[in-house]
Amino acid sequence: MIAELLALTLQASCQIELVVLGVGQDGGAPQLGRNDDPAWEDPSLAMRTVSLGVVHHETGERFLFEATPDLREQLHDLDTVAGTTGPHAPDGIFLTHAHIGHYTGLMFLGHESMGAQGAPVYALERMADFLRSNGPWSQLVAYGNIDLVTIPEEDAFGIAPRLMVQAFTVPHRQEFSEVAGYRIMGPQRSVLFIPDIDSWEEWDPEGGQIEQMIASVDRAYFDATFFDDGEIPGRDMSGFPHPFIRHSMARFADLPDEERAKIRFIHFNHTNPVRFPGSPERAIVEAAGYGVAERGERFCLSGATLRQP
Repeated sequence: MIAELLALTLQASCQIELVVLGVGQDGGAPQLGRNDDPAWEDPSLAMRTVSLGVVHHETGERFLFEATPDLREQLHDLDTVAGTTGPHAPDGIFLTHAHIGHYTGLMFLGHESMGAQGAPVYALERMADFLRSNGPWSQLVAYGNIDLVTIPEEDAFGIAPRLMVQAFTVPHRQEFSEVAGYRIMGPQRSVLFIPDIDSWEEWDPEGGQIEQMIASVDRAYFDATFFDDGEIPGRDMSGFPHPFIRHSMARFADLPDEERAKIRFIHFNHTNPVRFPGSPERAIVEAAGYGVAERGERFCLSGATLRQP
């Protein structure tokens, strides 16, 4: 009882908090066509597609980072944290890029579903142009379901009292848009969100940029699509456009313990064994001082620090 009361007190004293709404790669898990995935039989092993939410309890505003195919469930989860009742579109949706797991949930804002009016959708220039110029997304713009806001790269801007966001580009497959990462800044703590990147080295040939960014925040959610080469039988994965977890751990191995502890891996492919609690691979990650993101975990950006999983 004392522990429950303490948790409620901490939650009540957190004015702005971040919530993990999904940790899976674009296809989630169990993935289409993978009938052998144990998540079909055990829903606790399922993964919703990668997404973060932010709740500003003082104003009641809710923000989403990514509009995934699981948007319905994820907005419901965010509303539960916020105490929101009734149909109400998010007060802002921030998109990273035009791969299917990161923006296709916008469809639920259209007249076939929520019928939102003027829901703000924030994106860098090419991503905004892609939505504005291609159906069916252009219909959301034409009908006024969404209000596209083109955001500047690198310039931090306020989205609510004491809450700021900064977008920056990272190297990743850019068939339809650039690819963004985000820094989410509350009055006391900040978070880095990079769910997709080709490699740390390609982003910063001279080295050190990502380490500097880790030092500037309190938590970092990083692309961990695959654990290691050989994860997908019969395929040479050496050219896959994601840093394997093993490589990221090696890259950050010399960081101080407190810096490594900031990193929480996210965006797991259905083949990634780290997604399974108790797996040897997850034990390796945690023994090295890193974290594995879990749906439902919460991180306070102001006030008291919420309990962590």
